[in-house]
Amino acid sequence: MSTSDSSSGSGWLFAIRGRVPRKAAIVLGLIPIALLGGLWWCLTRGEVEERSISPTILPSPHEVWDSVPILLKERELFQNTWVSLKRIGMSFGLALIIIVPLGILMGSFGTVSAIFSPLTTASGYIPIATLVPLTMSWFGTDELQKIMFLALAFGISLLPLVIKAIDGVSDVYLRTAYTLGASRFQVVRRVLIPVALPDIWYGMRLSFGVGWTYLVLAEVVVFADGLGFLVAMSQRRGPREHIYLVIFLITLVAWAADLIWVQLGRWLFPYRRRT
Repeated sequence: MSTSDSSSGSGWLFAIRGRVPRKAAIVLGLIPIALLGGLWWCLTRGEVEERSISPTILPSPHEVWDSVPILLKERELFQNTWVSLKRIGMSFGLALIIIVPLGILMGSFGTVSAIFSPLTTASGYIPIATLVPLTMSWFGTDELQKIMFLALAFGISLLPLVIKAIDGVSDVYLRTAYTLGASRFQVVRRVLIPVALPDIWYGMRLSFGVGWTYLVLAEVVVFADGLGFLVAMSQRRGPREHIYLVIFLITLVAWAADLIWVQLGRWLFPYRRRT
């Protein structure tokens, strides 16, 4: 059965690599969310004394919702969200300035790759959490430390993706360019980078999500501000409902940012759309 045949009727339900219709994909994606929500409600319904799980561990959905005004007013949710967004943006921009050119050079020239490959390979095995005390010893405990820590996390994940994108360009393009008399740097600038740019963009999108996974780790070390600060403060001082609200907000913002990456990618590289 072909992919096109499996998308018609109900054949896509069990087709290998079958393409699920958009409406059906939305419904299927809502099923686990509904199941988790139902399980959450079942575990937290009733009076506090009757629950199987303490509200300090898992508050009920309505208790979480009722704590929203406190999070907005007393904990300054919008201001702390903006602080985290700014940190992510500055850190990612710093990583792009350094990592993208380095990745292009490593993917283009074997000499550059030989120089930096041992360092790149070793960095892939470094637990990101260990960079927190390291950056604190290098940059102190203020804003610079958080930005540098996130930039390192971005860079470690982004560099191999940029190298892979450049290395994945077919040799046919290179042979054609050399046949037309292009120099090495013209091949890099006019062939390798343009052809690999959609894959580099995809790597940037994946790496941007890394910043959100380590945001809390960057902001809980020193109590100052940001969404990670709200999580840590809610865990230590309460209310615990704010932990779930902030985690949900981080997920929502990261998901929205990913949608923006996808839409921009479709606009910048329409020829790479799947039909």
